[in-house]
Amino acid sequence: MPDPRPLPVPEWIDRTRVPTHIAVVMDGNGRWARRRGLPRTDGHAAGEAALMDTTYGALAVGVRALTVYAFSTENWRRPTDEVRFLMNFNKGLLERRSHELHDEGVRIVFSGRRDWRVPRQVLRRMDESRSLTEHNRRMTLNIAFNYGGRAEIVDAVSRLVADGVAPAGVSERAIRERLYHPELPDPDLVVRTSGEHRISNFLLWELAYAELVFTDVLWPDFRREDLFAAIEEFQQRERRFGGLDR
Repeated sequence: MPDPRPLPVPEWIDRTRVPTHIAVVMDGNGRWARRRGLPRTDGHAAGEAALMDTTYGALAVGVRALTVYAFSTENWRRPTDEVRFLMNFNKGLLERRSHELHDEGVRIVFSGRRDWRVPRQVLRRMDESRSLTEHNRRMTLNIAFNYGGRAEIVDAVSRLVADGVAPAGVSERAIRERLYHPELPDPDLVVRTSGEHRISNFLLWELAYAELVFTDVLWPDFRREDLFAAIEEFQQRERRFGGLDR
């Protein structure tokens, strides 16, 4: 559970330069569990508190969109028991948390493929969470589930073909309009936990000009203070988008 006492936003955060959209690769659950002699699934379960506290931190500082990498298209290669746990865990998380997030004005959406591998009960909970929160505007929580960056681009191009777009009509704008959530701005900041320095097939199209911050903190230990530290690092950088300093 997130700390019920509101944590003040640090004074050193420039509220006029808060990232509009932050994306997070939630990594390190297995290592967190292994260091404690626990099953890997315990690490995934412990990540719920990190997700909620990070979400509350994003709300407090005024982030407009938060995308989290919950389950990738590559995660199906994991042991069957772990995949089954993750399916049930994500279903349960939505059951436990969607009304709480709704009360906070959070819109819940999902990025990823709705294919035969995702259990129907999970898809049903996803649809219920989306419908419950669809009119909220305080912040969008985008859960990347059964998601792959390459798969998203393939799906966008497939839609181009299905729409009958001629070669002359293929453009960055045409592709972007067919991504899973084209209404969301590209992420300004990407945070990856656990000391890994990879993108791991995450938001490949959208990350073209994102600032990347890597932290050694394992995901179950990540809290809003760590999010604020990443925002501080973001605010110390100069973003030129391929241009020159003025």
